[in-house]
Amino acid sequence: MVLWALIGVIVAAMAYVRLAPIDPARWHQPVERGETTHLAGGAVRVIPAEEGTLQAVDQVMRGLPRTQVLAGSVAEGHITYVTRSAVFGFPDMTTVELRDGEIRMFARLRFGASDLGVNRKRLEGVIAAVQ
Repeated sequence: MVLWALIGVIVAAMAYVRLAPIDPARWHQPVERGETTHLAGGAVRVIPAEEGTLQAVDQVMRGLPRTQVLAGSVAEGHITYVTRSAVFGFPDMTTVELRDGEIRMFARLRFGASDLGVNRKRLEGVIAAVQ
């Protein structure tokens, strides 16, 4: 009986992670940090913006597995994406913004305290693909 209760709790938690609504107003915010930063639950990367850099970043982000646009567009110069983990579907938010001749990228987790470097690696892969 206890085993079935535990299984039920796990299934409910997994359903919540996958089905909980994501509020664009909360996550689609300006990237305030203007320097490369490592965080426990994410990372910030800043690169110089040349003609077409934002479009290239957008194309790479849209090509990542399990990634979709949450809000914004290239035309606005500000886009937020949701990328979900393969097994459990944990959502990570990545905001990309063109500001003052730079591309600022802020990737962070929604649930938990540490992303084990997943967001940093994603940003570094995007940067490598566009440079």
